[in-house]
Amino acid sequence: MEKEWISIIIPVYNAEKYILETIQAVRTQTCSDWELLLVEDHSTDHTREVLADAAVKMSDERIKIIENPGHGAASARNEGLKHAQGRYITFLDADDLWKKEKLERELDFMKKTGAGFVFTGYEFADEKARGTGKVVHVPGKITYFEALSNTTIFTSTVMLDSTKINRELMHMPEIKSEDTATWWQILKTGTAAYGLDENLVLYRRAGKSLSSNKLEALRRIWNLYRKAACLSVFSSSRYFLLWAVRAVKRRL
Repeated sequence: MEKEWISIIIPVYNAEKYILETIQAVRTQTCSDWELLLVEDHSTDHTREVLADAAVKMSDERIKIIENPGHGAASARNEGLKHAQGRYITFLDADDLWKKEKLERELDFMKKTGAGFVFTGYEFADEKARGTGKVVHVPGKITYFEALSNTTIFTSTVMLDSTKINRELMHMPEIKSEDTATWWQILKTGTAAYGLDENLVLYRRAGKSLSSNKLEALRRIWNLYRKAACLSVFSSSRYFLLWAVRAVKRRL
């Protein structure tokens, strides 16, 4: 049975430069009812040592380090989901940061709306997590078909209520852009996602090659339409064009 707290799942791979700052952003949250699941994903740098040292120094029983038996972000998040005991599930990338009121504001919003799936706005940041001033605003509500052309739901902003969203639907497929595919499979059931249009997350872009490689991004979204959503070539082309227009506007 889920506990009335928030489970935070972080896949950790070669994150020695950022992970301590990310952990601290969790520990300073104004909402303290959480567990932090750090899923170590076969790092080849000094991440393991950094995590082990942090565990000793912080001595916070809410923080757990888990070894991922598989490999990759989807596998790591799924492994974290297996261990998550909280009613509310959130995801955070190892180099992103939450503002201190993120969990409190988002949980209040979820309870106020009665939604099972919520997400927030966010701001692009540089390698040192300094906000660039480019804030992504989010719609108040988004359905499956709207989400196909509006991929504004960012992983580090999401909160899911496992009493309203089946955990099997939260299981991420091991494909590129697995997070977007997961939001689609949840929304496809008729659930709507509700957006809290507040800047509560810093999206550090440094080192995120998949996001920075524009050609790869185009391939990923096309494959999502064809393989994850199983759309026809015609429908895929239509949503692809709508997505491209919104993606350009979001980065201007």
